[in-house]
Formats: sequence, structure tokens, C-alpha cells
Amino acid sequence: MARAAGVSTATASRALSRPGMVAAGTRERVRAAAEAMGFEFNASARALTTGRTGLTGVLVPSLANPYFAPIVTGVQRALSQDGDNILLAVSEGSRSSEEKLAGQLASRVDGLVFIAPVSPDPVIRAFTAKLPAVTVDRTVPSVPGVLIDTPGGVADIVTHLAGLGHRSIAYVGGPEGSWMAERRTTAVEEAADRGGVDLTVLGPVAPRIDAGLAVAEHIAAERAVTAVVAYSSYLLIGLRLGLRDAGVRVPGDISLAASDDLTAISTDRPDTTALRVPLEEAGTEAVRLLQEPNPPKRARRVRVATELIVGVSTARVGLST
Repeated sequence: MARAAGVSTATASRALSRPGMVAAGTRERVRAAAEAMGFEFNASARALTTGRTGLTGVLVPSLANPYFAPIVTGVQRALSQDGDNILLAVSEGSRSSEEKLAGQLASRVDGLVFIAPVSPDPVIRAFTAKLPAVTVDRTVPSVPGVLIDTPGGVADIVTHLAGLGHRSIAYVGGPEGSWMAERRTTAVEEAADRGGVDLTVLGPVAPRIDAGLAVAEHIAAERAVTAVVAYSSYLLIGLRLGLRDAGVRVPGDISLAASDDLTAISTDRPDTTALRVPLEEAGTEAVRLLQEPNPPKRARRVRVATELIVGVSTARVGLST
């Protein structure tokens, strides 16, 4: 294989076991030669010779929530640049399951990426004594992490609504026990105080369409607010459908906004006022933290900013449509 690729045996070995140490052109020649010869690289063998498996464990609370998929994609794409890959585990939002799965992965991978973990801080910190670990969408003392600034973004939404004259706003919060849901709620409350807004917090609410439908029924019956901010786009879909069925016009009667842009229809004329959240970038940054050759003594944090995209679902109070 080395002869077919025109490189030394040592270079061929590095191209397969530590691809990041080899020039891109050389790496591709070696891989092409290996594929032509039907060579299959064994991760266990690599672990014995290099101390690395070429695998990174990724733990997510759910695959049903589309918020997490782009983060996983970012992790995998960043790893693939060095010929590495992921082992994915789904905790289903269970602390005990998350801890058990992380323990099972720890002996088979080079590092762990906890996406929106639900385990207590000490449990997550304990894994850093065994192998590199990072968190995404959660801050754990002494553990490197990537924080997606949806709290700051959702505060921007409240400020935007206040600027449109809304003085009575409802915020439909996230799932019970979610670290990020608590931070977003706090950010909304602080923004409402600054803007002189009367805020009603509804929740915790599961980020599902049917939950949004149920909340819409309550909002339509009360008619106590002029704007609603949803924790997720799934909730917003339910809210919009429920309000439509109740004869409530959006944005004529109630303005709607969400803290992610999964429901955006067009980049030229966005349908929904929402946050543009660079989720794939968060996954890429997590890998960069994980692979730092000389990590700082103090755990490094990376903040990923969001962007408010104003759509046609929000309007000035009293606008007739």
C-alpha cells in the first residue's frame, strides 16, 4: 500500500492512524491506495498501537428534537477531517441513562461530547479524570464547554417586541429540569424588566407540537397578551396552528416568535421572527476544545452567538391584517 501511494511505510501508517499529522494530498493518496487494495483499518488495532481509537462519544438527550441533529453533524464533520468518527448514544433525557451510557462509551472512545447533559455537575466532571470531555449548551465548572447564546437571543426577542409596543408578553418555557430552559427564562424575565413589559411565564412545557396546541387554547381563551415567545419552533408550530383554529390572527391579534429558526421558510422573507442559531458551528467548536493539545489549566469556554431574524409573525401592537 505504501509503495502504491508513493510514500514510506511510516508515512502510510501515520496517514491512517494520525491523519492530522500528514499533508492532505499525501493522506488522500494513501487512503485511495488502501481502498483500492480493500484495506480495512481496525480501530482496536489502532488503539493498541497509538493509544487512540479514532472515535469520540457523543451523548444527546433526544433524536426526536431536531435542535440536536446539526450539533451532532458539526461534531462528525470536524472529526472526519482527521479520519475520526463518532459513537452516538441517546439518553432520552434520563440522568441515570446518561451516566450509564457515558461510562460505557468512556472505555471505547478518545473523548466525550455531552450535548445538553442532564446529569449533575460532579458526574460530568468525574469523566474528565478519565478522558477529555466537553459540554455543549451547558456550563459545568472545570469542564470545557460550548455555550450557544440562546438566552441572549431570546432576550433580544423580548426587546424587539417591546420596541413594537407590546407591553403584555407570554413566554412559553422549555422542558422541566433543563439547565438551558432555566437560563432562557431568566434572560426573558430580565429583558422584560428592562423593557417595562408585563411578562407571563408558562411552563415548564415539553418542546412538542401538541404542547403548543394546548398552550394556544389557553392563550386564545384568556386574550391577556399581545405577543408570545416560544422556547422552541416545535412549540411555535403548535401555537400557530392552535391560534389559527381559535380564530386568533398572527400577527394582527398576537405576535409570535421562537428561540430557534427551524420553521423559517425563506431567507429572503422569513415567515417567523426567530433566532438564527449556528448549531453545526457549536459542534465544530466542541471538537476543537476536545482536541486542544495543551488545554489551559482553567476550563475554556466558547460562546456561539445567535442572530435575531425578524419575520412577518411579529408586528406593531394594533396592526390590522
